[in-house]
Amino acid sequence: MVARSPARRVAYLTDVEGRWDKLVDFCAHAESVHLDAEGRLSVDEGTLFVFGGDAIDRGPSARRLVSSLLDAKLAHPDRLVLLAGNRDINKLRLVRELGGHPPRRTPDDVRAGTRADLLRFIFSRTMGAREAFEHRRAELATEGRSSDDEAVVTSYLDDLEPGGELTRYLSQACLAHREGETLFVHGGVTEENLFLIPGIEKRADGVDAWVEGLAAFYDASMTAFANRASDASGKPLYDELVAYQAPLAGTRQNQSSVVYGRPTNDRNQPVLPPRGVVDALSRSGVRRIVCGHTPSGDCPTLLRDEAGFELVLADNSYGRVESGSCIVVDPGGLHVHGLTELDGGRRERVDYLLPPGHPSPLGMRESSTGRLLKAELATGELLAFRSLEGYAVEQCAVSPTSLDGASLEPPR
Repeated sequence: MVARSPARRVAYLTDVEGRWDKLVDFCAHAESVHLDAEGRLSVDEGTLFVFGGDAIDRGPSARRLVSSLLDAKLAHPDRLVLLAGNRDINKLRLVRELGGHPPRRTPDDVRAGTRADLLRFIFSRTMGAREAFEHRRAELATEGRSSDDEAVVTSYLDDLEPGGELTRYLSQACLAHREGETLFVHGGVTEENLFLIPGIEKRADGVDAWVEGLAAFYDASMTAFANRASDASGKPLYDELVAYQAPLAGTRQNQSSVVYGRPTNDRNQPVLPPRGVVDALSRSGVRRIVCGHTPSGDCPTLLRDEAGFELVLADNSYGRVESGSCIVVDPGGLHVHGLTELDGGRRERVDYLLPPGHPSPLGMRESSTGRLLKAELATGELLAFRSLEGYAVEQCAVSPTSLDGASLEPPR
């Protein structure tokens, strides 16, 4: 494996989904990423802030978040990476769908209704964002702007104009970023999407060529969107990007996409990539994947194998506690900050540093119970985690000494 150390300190946050308070939580622990009293975001020299995607949808501060992240990116482009999430990219659909081409399964009464009726249907039935319309209304009212139904629709379309805030934001984003030994994507790395570049039959030769190829595909798609470019049949030339970030028809999966791929098994348990994927990444010098998109409790989830390969899932949505976690990667190792609620209601801080090569049960799975030791609590206990039916989870604290003699295995 090629040895590469991070060139700089990397702070990571993802999936705030319209919640300004989650950005505030993150900045309280990131140390080198700051918010001033006016909500301006700044990043210290020598630090890279990676925002992992999904800035919008489930909270009343989507416009504010997009604006703050975009301004910081434009001010210091080398200190901030914006990964495009599915909730961000899928808004590209609205220009066409609100412009006379609604989704095929739109009911007749919705087709005959107002643009607001159609937008509500699109959000609730095709984007998993049932409350997005009312969140936008609330945000417009907070800004002192008109917030009636038509104003909400107009605000989304204005943001998607060639010079609109969301178009500008997405034009500054990318699909993957590599920093030293760590690869950042929104969704995950799978057998299906490894080294795959949409529109190119031959897979890329290694991680760096893959990241560059994904960037070329994404940039061409966003240029086509900004120009409203279509082929001879009238099909938008950015449709492939819209399809790339979406689940496949009739499913909740798209394992061929780094935006929508999920690192879970058929029981919704977090799992490491297959050995072949880990080996291929390792040959390119990557020993860690950091991603969001897939809920896995209310604090970041660490998975490790015998050789020290790491997968960090840091989605900040649908937890018992909705707070903004903080991941920091630097030469000292992996730093994780967060908040969790155990079964029974006890709340604890997650706060630990895992140095490179440090022997620890953290990130392994108990063979007898199937519980993943996903994090270390500030108390020194380990957080044991297991997914249950219906997106429920089991979370309890265990003493490291209670694991003496226990059979632990990599979570595959």
